[in-house]
Formats: sequence, C-alpha cells, structure tokens
Amino acid sequence: MPFAVKDNIDVAGLPTTAACPAFAYEPTEDAAVVSALRAAGALVLGKTNLDQFATGLVGMRTPYPVPRNALDAQWVPGGSSSGSAVAVAHGLVSFSLGTDTAGSGRVPAALNNLVGLKPTLGLLSARGVVPACRTLDTVSIFALTVADARRVLRACAGYDDADPFSRAIGLLPEPPASFPARIGVPDDTALAPLNDADRTAFEHAMHRLADDGASLTRIDLQPFQAIATLLYHGAWVAERHSVVSALLDEHSQAIFPVTRQIIERATTLSATDAFRDIYRLRELTRTCVHAMAGLDALCVPSIPGPLTVQDYERDPVRSNDRLGTYTNFVNLLDLCGIAVPVQNVARGRPPASVTVLARAGQDGLASALAARLQDAFADTLGATGWPLERTTTAATPASGDEARMDPSPSVEALTPAADELALAVVGAHMQGMPLNGELSTRGGRFLLRTQTAPEYRLYALPGGPPARPGLVRDAGGAPIEIEVWALPRAAVGEFRAGVPSPLGLGRLQLRGGHQVTGFICEPHGLIGARDVTAYGGWRAFLAAGP
Repeated sequence: MPFAVKDNIDVAGLPTTAACPAFAYEPTEDAAVVSALRAAGALVLGKTNLDQFATGLVGMRTPYPVPRNALDAQWVPGGSSSGSAVAVAHGLVSFSLGTDTAGSGRVPAALNNLVGLKPTLGLLSARGVVPACRTLDTVSIFALTVADARRVLRACAGYDDADPFSRAIGLLPEPPASFPARIGVPDDTALAPLNDADRTAFEHAMHRLADDGASLTRIDLQPFQAIATLLYHGAWVAERHSVVSALLDEHSQAIFPVTRQIIERATTLSATDAFRDIYRLRELTRTCVHAMAGLDALCVPSIPGPLTVQDYERDPVRSNDRLGTYTNFVNLLDLCGIAVPVQNVARGRPPASVTVLARAGQDGLASALAARLQDAFADTLGATGWPLERTTTAATPASGDEARMDPSPSVEALTPAADELALAVVGAHMQGMPLNGELSTRGGRFLLRTQTAPEYRLYALPGGPPARPGLVRDAGGAPIEIEVWALPRAAVGEFRAGVPSPLGLGRLQLRGGHQVTGFICEPHGLIGARDVTAYGGWRAFLAAGP
C-alpha cells in the first residue's frame, strides 16, 4: 500500500524540513514507524507539507505552497498535518502518517472528510520524529476507513526501548460490536460554538450510537477546556521553544512569522510558571477523571465547523484556537482518540466529524465506537436530529437475554403472530449492527438467537461500508450464527425492496431441522469475497478484526 509521511518524520534519503528550509537535514535511517511499515510491505511515495514545526491547526503556516482542502479550496486544509490529510483525501495514497500534539491528527481529518486516528501516547515510537512538545506528541494515521487506520496501527505499534517516551501498552482487542457503551457527550454550554447544522449533525450521530445500544450522559466540558488553554497559553509553549531555540537565536527570520510569535512567548515564562501550570493540570485532571467516572468513552465534535482561508487571514491566532476547541485537551489528559466523518458531503454540505475519546490504552474501544458511526453513516444521513435526552435502543430483544444461544429452537419459538413473518438475519441487520434499524423502525422484534444447519458457508462480501456477509448453502460448511426476528408482513415488501444484489431472501435450514425465511447470497456475489466460515458467525468475524 502506498503511503505519505509528514515532513517532521524521517524517511532515509529524503530531507526532513519540518517546513523550515533552514532547519532541513537528510536522515540516514527511517523513523521507527516508517521502518515498521516498510517491513510490512508499505511503499513510501514521499513527504507532505505541514504547519511549520507542527505548530498550528490550520495548515497555512508554511513557507511552501499551502495544500488545498480536498473538499473546497475556500476552507483551510487543517493542520499541522495538512499535506498528509489532503494526500489521502485526493486519493494519492492509501493512508498517511501525521503527528498529533494539539489535534493535528484529527482537525485535518475532519476538514477533509477522513478518519484520523490519534493513538495513546507512547503506543507508536517517536524515534526519528522532530518533536513539537515531546511529552505530548504522537504519530497519527489518516485513512478512509476506521478498519484501514486500525490495520496501519497494528503494523507499526510496539514498544521501542530506544525511545524514552515509548510505553509497553500493547493493543487491546476491540469489544464486541454489540458492546453497550456508556458515552459522555458535551452539555449545551460546551456545544455553543457549533452552528445549527453542525449541532444537528452531532446530535444525530450521538443518537445513532444510542439506537445502537449506547447510553448517553451529558457532562460539563469546562474543566477539559480549561486544560486546553494550557497548551498554547501556558508553560507548554516552552517545550516547543526547546526544539527551535538555537534556530531562533541564530536565524529567527527563518521561522514563519505567526509560528515565531507563538513560540517566542516562552521567553517570558519561568520555571516557576512551569510548575504552577503542572500543578494546575493535576487539579483539573482530577476533576476530569471524576467527570468520566462510570463512562467508557467521550464523544465530541472534532471541530466547531469549517474555517475559511479568509477567516484565518483576518485573525491567525484566534481562528487557530477555535479549531482546537475539542482537541487541545486530549493529549494533556493522556486520552486516545479517533475522528470519523458523520455526514455525506456528496450532498453539497460541509463536512461533519465526531471524535471518540477513551482512556489511555483503550484504542480498540475508541475504534470500535468510531466504526459503528462510520457504518451508520455510510449510506445516508437522516434529515433531522433528535433531542439528546433520547437514550433508548431501537432493538429490544423479546427476552432479557439476547446473548443466549438456542441451538434447537421449538416450532413455537419460531412462530410469530399471524400478521408477522419470522425472518433470519446473519450480519449487518443483527442487534447492534449498522442496518438493524431497517428492522426495528419497521416494527421488527427480536425472537431468538440460533444457528443454521451445518451445511452453510459464510463469506465477507467485497464493497461497503457497511461490511456485509453472504450465506451460501454448501455440504462442506458449518453451523452459522443467526438471529430470528418477527417482521410485520405489511413491511416485508418494502424491506425486501431494499435488499441489494447479490443478496436476497430465501429459505434457510436451521440446526434443529426447521426452516425459516432468511438472507441468502447468489453465487456470483462471491467473486472477490473472503470465506469466514471458520469464525462461526458474523459477530465473531468482526470481533477478530481484519
């Protein structure tokens, strides 16, 4: 797979400039992450532009030509990893590497309709990376899908003893697709920077998660945002100064004017200021820990909304701060995060993006929730949002134990009311899956979980998202997990009309000998498909990861 590398990350034989020609040098070794990706077979196409010394969230602070936003050139591309995001959004590469200190792996993703994965600090080695704030930096990943970003992360994650900031964390597995997550969302005050359209898009995204089984709790984001102000307006500016102090002393005009203005603030700070800010961070962190108690994750808007080039030129500093409203606190709190699009920009609307945040080491959980969002919005975005207090799920099982498998259900269990049809689903229509709403919104109700007869094969079909399975009868197959739902007969015609080729509805043989209407796949649909029969069901296949 071809990839691009932000130009503050070393690639042997290519200059590392950090967007400052006077700083440039030519490394003889790859950065650790680049080396790991090359070892996995990935191909470096080249380096990408950035906000100089990775200082900024706009993508405009560079002496080189500014990358153009891939959706609309009137918007800033987002920084500091502007070139890396634009390269993926334009289809030049399959994925790219950026860095993230204040949001530089998430803001450009949001502005270019991409997935932006910011790992737990220390999960990826920073050896061979020009630092911005060394204690807060991480390499980040831009991709088109959550699954692609996770594949790249798996290929380059790992402890590096040669990097003093590397941590032996390891990649925890993702939770099951039906995991009933408890999610904190910003209260009305924290969402005030959003306009009506962005607010609607965010709330709609949250209620897609609620309909998928998540519970939502409003939280006060003020202590998180108080931490955010420390990054650019506190003593951490001095950490940026430590990287370029020699260049400032000897050749200050080589540094981009706005970047120089920001970093030179460090000369007014003392060691006393640094300790005061460290103490303040500890106090605010304790408040934030209490706010997250009992929650698995937070979901916040990735940005308050697109920023135009004209807006930036009118006020370079404040406009940059605005883009960091929901990102600047994340690394100071040692959270991991992943930004994911939640709006169909093909309809002429600006992008909307949500960032899922989780505690250090919970990268798999954050990615699983982000994947739910990406699957939910893969086809369309509804016309309106819902009030945020709605937290009930759309798919409630008939019994309180949807996890129990009934390998040999009785005829009575499989017989719904006279005006209903028993329908077996095998993949994306099951509980907690992205298409379950096609059943629940039509009055469908869960009956039971069981298996097919041991003469079926399950395939992961090409295409998507959402990812879809195909079930084919084969004497050399195995039992496959399914769910049986009762769907009102009046809704069957409309439901059937929405089933895309090569899928269709036919008769399935169950393990207990009974037959029921269910999803089947035409043989021609298996071209390019992956046989996943060995997993025994779609849930187990998804839980195992790519």
